[in-house]
This record gives sequence, structure tokens and C-alpha cells, in this order.
Amino acid sequence: MSELPRLMNVIMLTKADENFDLVMQEVARPERQENQLLIKVEYVGLNPVDAKLAKKGFAGWQYPHTPGLDAVGVVVDAPIGVMPNVGDRVMWHADLSQQGMLAEYVAVPNFAVSKIPKGLDPIIAASLPCAGMTALFALDKLQIEHGDNLLIEAGSGAVGQFAIQFAKQRGATVFTTASKKNHAYLKKLGADELFDYKDKKLLNKFKLALGPCQFDAVIDTIGGENTERNIELLRFCGKIACLNGLSTLPQELLFRKAPVISIVSLGGAWLTRSLCAQQKMSFMGNLLMDSVLKNKITPPPITPIEFNAKAVTEALHKQLTGGFMSKQVVTL
Repeated sequence: MSELPRLMNVIMLTKADENFDLVMQEVARPERQENQLLIKVEYVGLNPVDAKLAKKGFAGWQYPHTPGLDAVGVVVDAPIGVMPNVGDRVMWHADLSQQGMLAEYVAVPNFAVSKIPKGLDPIIAASLPCAGMTALFALDKLQIEHGDNLLIEAGSGAVGQFAIQFAKQRGATVFTTASKKNHAYLKKLGADELFDYKDKKLLNKFKLALGPCQFDAVIDTIGGENTERNIELLRFCGKIACLNGLSTLPQELLFRKAPVISIVSLGGAWLTRSLCAQQKMSFMGNLLMDSVLKNKITPPPITPIEFNAKAVTEALHKQLTGGFMSKQVVTL
């Protein structure tokens, strides 16, 4: 520990704003608490939620605030007898209410991390937590079974790519929306029926593809008006997992369809201080890494981002515009 620097570089958000800008600052290196690991960060995976939070902020944040929820790093200090131990490389999804991971060193609860297996590229591991765990949580909430007709919105996004592959492993027939240029790639991932989300006749094409059936389940990644449309496409008592909250829904629609509505939130595992849920995320991290290592799951392509304020600012603004299939990963 005496060899570690007392100061470190962090990338910080001065305030949440539509035109947010990040800055590099030098601050004191954190000290770990009793149940924490001190980790030297190597990679930070960027996600749409990071950009949305930079734009709108979060209750309780104090500024300047360090963004970043997904990370990979090497343990440099740990309590005696605690696993993982010093020298282990780990992956995790962090507490959004605390300072984020775009820092050279962070302190993280030991029970929330997953040890990276040998043979897995750590930059790929950094791209897995938020999107992969969200897809798994959604499928678990929907209780997908063999033969289910499942609609996954925005299949070319990272969550969609993971959801397509894990849903096929569970035996679902997967329908997905995406830009037409990405259809061939998503077909390789396992999607059965693909639709252009810009198609003005999309609703009719859904119904034509389904025939006399309706969807058993939907992963609603967009929200807003799409949620109402997706519930309309569900069978009676069908299930929908919503990743962006709920808009006001017509009572007549809810009464007629009686949908089972679930909200998917990784952040809730931290905000409710649920140790069980945090450990479940660690187990999901293990599943994600094992699936990639054994070639059962193809992770999204990686776009490396430099660890400097300008590059990360530009990358987060790009997250807001969307339209790309790769995962942006900051290299420290």
C-alpha cells in the first residue's frame, strides 16, 4: 500500500446538463473500508444510462461527480481472508448513487465483483455487466420458456444482442426490431424474425408474422408510446419487461389485456441496499463471462475510448444519439 500513489486522476462531471462537459481532476486516492477491495481500474464500459445520468443527473449526487458504472481492474488491497484477493482481476457493475468508476483507483464491496477467468480479454469483460445483466434480468422476469414468441425491441443495441442470444438458449422464437443494415448480423446471433423499426407498416407486419398468435412476452427497451403498442401486441396475460419505466397507460387496455408488467433496474440492487441482489449481479457476471469464454454468447464489438475528458465527453454524447452496435470501453 505504501507504494501506491496518494493522488489519482479522475474524470468528473461538473454539473448535469443537456450540453454536459467532463473534466480531468487530480484527487486523493480512496481508502477501502472493511468489506471493500481497493482496485486499480483498467477499463470502464460506457452505457446509455451513463449518458442519460450525465444529462439529467441523479437525486443525491454532489458535484463534481465521477460517472461510469461498469469496470474491470486488478485488486491492489483487500482484507485478510477475503476473496477475491490482491492480484486478482475482477469485473463489476457499480452503485449509481456513489462516485463512479472513471478513476484510476476505486473501492468496491468484495461481494459485488466477479473474478475474471483466464483466457477472457479484460476489455471484453468490461463491456458485459450493464447490458448483459439487464438482458438476463429481463428474461428472468418474463420467465421465458421453450416455444414462447418474444419481441425484443432495439435488437442491435447491446441489451438486445445479449437478449436475443440468451432467449434462443431458452428456446424462444425471437422477433426483433432494428435498422435494416443490422438485420444480417442479428440473424447470425439467432433472431428468427427481423423488422425495420422505421417501417410505417410495422404493426401490420408484426401481425402478419404472428398469424393467429400474439406475443407471449416483450422486452420493452424504449418505453413511452411504444409500451402501449407492445401491450396491445401481447396475448391475454402476456408479460412485458420495461427498461425505461412506465408511461400512463389506458385503463381499458390494461383491463382487456391484463398484462404482467415488470420493471428492470440494476440500480435498484444498490439503492435498496439488497445484499442478495448485489450478489446475484456477481453471479450473473460469472455467467456472462463463462458464456463468452465458451463461445455460447457473442459480445458486441468493442470501440476503445481514451482516458481523457474530451474523448469520454464525446463518447457519452454519442451514446445519447444511438445508432451504433459496438460497446465503448475507456482504457486507463
